Amino acid sequence: MKNFRDYITLTKPRLNSEAIFTTLAGFYMGSPSPIDWRLLMFTLLGTTGVAAGCGALNQWFEVDADRRMTRTKKRPLPSGRLSTSKAFWFGLTLSVLGVAILYWQVNALTAFLGLCALVSYVALYTPLKRITSLCTIVGAIPGAIPPMMGWAAAQNQIGPQGWVLFLILFFWQMPHFLAIGWMYREDYARAGFPCWRWLIPRGGRPGSCR
Repeated sequence: MKNFRDYITLTKPRLNSEAIFTTLAGFYMGSPSPIDWRLLMFTLLGTTGVAAGCGALNQWFEVDADRRMTRTKKRPLPSGRLSTSKAFWFGLTLSVLGVAILYWQVNALTAFLGLCALVSYVALYTPLKRITSLCTIVGAIPGAIPPMMGWAAAQNQIGPQGWVLFLILFFWQMPHFLAIGWMYREDYARAGFPCWRWLIPRGGRPGSCR
């Protein structure tokens, strides 16, 4: 049971509940009446798999940084409760299953958008966090894709409405990122993550919160 809770923690359920909710909102807005409940179920199931896989792979990638941060050092990987190899395969399996469900049970466009969210979060945003504060712009992309996925699942196209949903969530995330950056600026400094320049205390080093 304890390991089960650790695996759940790897998926970042609190963070990814936003992705699931916004996917639901996009699907609802794009659905003709009546709603196709079977299609909605598989859309949410596939989205959950992709989002959970992103969370696990992100923690696998950042295990060393998480050990240095007070906020994250008790997570399953830095605390040693789970091995990094188990986390990697767990995250990869969830990601593949999520994209496969979207492809076979929803449509190819939604699966492609899910894959874009996965790649932009794990392969772009996560490593860029160690390089530049502009990673927040990249990180807003996978965060804004879920409502577009919901729309594409219902409509089998994106269209201008889908892009509007994407842009709303994309710009909404910026103050969210900045607030988190300010709250945990010292933690991010210990982990070696760059911060926005205006977050650097007077006399601090460029590219760091310290």
